[in-house]
Amino acid sequence: MRTIVEASAALRSKKVSSVELTRQCLANIERLEPKLNAFITVTAEHALNQARIADEALAKGVDRGPLHGIPISLKDLYRTKGIRTTGGSLLYRDMVPDYDCTVAEKLNAAGAVMLGKTGLHELAYGVTSNNPHFGAVKNPWNLDCIPGGSSGGSGAAVSAEMSFMSMGSDTGGSIRIPAAFCGVVGLKPTYGLVSRYGVLPLGSSLDHMGPLNSCVRDAAMTLAAIAGPDARDESSVARPVESYLPPLNISLKGLRIGVPDSFFTERVDPTVMGRVRAMVQLAAALGGQAEVVRVPDMAAINLTGRMILLAEASALLEQHSRNRTNFGADVLALLDQGKLLAATDYVNAQRLRSSYRRQFLDLFQSIDVLLTPSIPMGAPRIGQTKVSIDGQEEDTRLATTRFVRGINVIGFPALSMPCGFDTGGLPIGLQIIGRPFEEATILRVGAALEDATDFHLKRPPVL
Repeated sequence: MRTIVEASAALRSKKVSSVELTRQCLANIERLEPKLNAFITVTAEHALNQARIADEALAKGVDRGPLHGIPISLKDLYRTKGIRTTGGSLLYRDMVPDYDCTVAEKLNAAGAVMLGKTGLHELAYGVTSNNPHFGAVKNPWNLDCIPGGSSGGSGAAVSAEMSFMSMGSDTGGSIRIPAAFCGVVGLKPTYGLVSRYGVLPLGSSLDHMGPLNSCVRDAAMTLAAIAGPDARDESSVARPVESYLPPLNISLKGLRIGVPDSFFTERVDPTVMGRVRAMVQLAAALGGQAEVVRVPDMAAINLTGRMILLAEASALLEQHSRNRTNFGADVLALLDQGKLLAATDYVNAQRLRSSYRRQFLDLFQSIDVLLTPSIPMGAPRIGQTKVSIDGQEEDTRLATTRFVRGINVIGFPALSMPCGFDTGGLPIGLQIIGRPFEEATILRVGAALEDATDFHLKRPPVL
């Protein structure tokens, strides 16, 4: 079994125990970790102890919800009490926190079993997860390719069935990129819905916490466990947790689907665009009303997001940047760029950000969701700095973040889900964008499309 939905039902029917699920995940980690390098720290003994406790609780009739007894993992940015948290960086390689971040607290309260901490791009500042300190994370669909980043270990771990769920973070696409490249589901919630407290930051006004999962309903179950207000996070929104789980036999009747007429259709691999259009047609067949719409200036929004991140990341890490040997070359170059920005540039970028958010709110008065490609191409090869998309050469980092970065700027929720494969057999992702705090809507659309296809059931060659 691959999904939380399946495993949760099997636990309650006593067809399997949490210890058995955990041992299976640990066996997959042991077998595949030499190939994938998806984990920085594996906590086998800790996990088995948690699994035994979960089994004992269920035997006594104590049920903490769908994640009770489910083996999961955390991107190695999430502080975990007594367990090393490195951030994929030399700065924190020996850091052992004395407290849990809020998300870890909530997952513990939900009865989840933590298998370990997954690998990532250094300090979460990049898209490849080719980490100079902990090694490159590999893509389960092709070991020569990147898994995406910065949550590459989380995407690889879920794709390769090492973990039923893995928490990621998303500052400029870092959940949705590995979800698309690894053929799994990645959810970036609305800014402020999931607490950032205790997670190593990168760009505080852009950082979002969310899960990577094997299917859409798993993402809904995870969101219900981790969402909610937190007084320790100044960005947290006082909003009650909803029931995000989509029903069975979903109809999209009456749902207004926006289909961009520009930007998201430009410089896209033809196979990717074809698969996304097929999903739009499927949504219409399920009752949705597809309508071509003009989106705001996404190139300008992306530029705004890059400026904000450059400034925030450089300010955050300024105290550490004097010792340049602590950083890999690509991260160091970005930190140097951030130092060159004037304060007026940052302030004006934040002003523009508010305007762009209003423009998107206006757009969503006429639509309920916006469907786009997640990424314009399949996963590049490790070390590949340029990609060719439909005959045009482009910087790998800029191409990979082109369709996802702007959604962090406006803080809207977005889901990436598998929608097919490119000519090289690599996964393609569909991005579903919704209004703020309407995660239930994008999850319902995703589940309807998932129920009508089998892309999420495909297994990577590494297995």
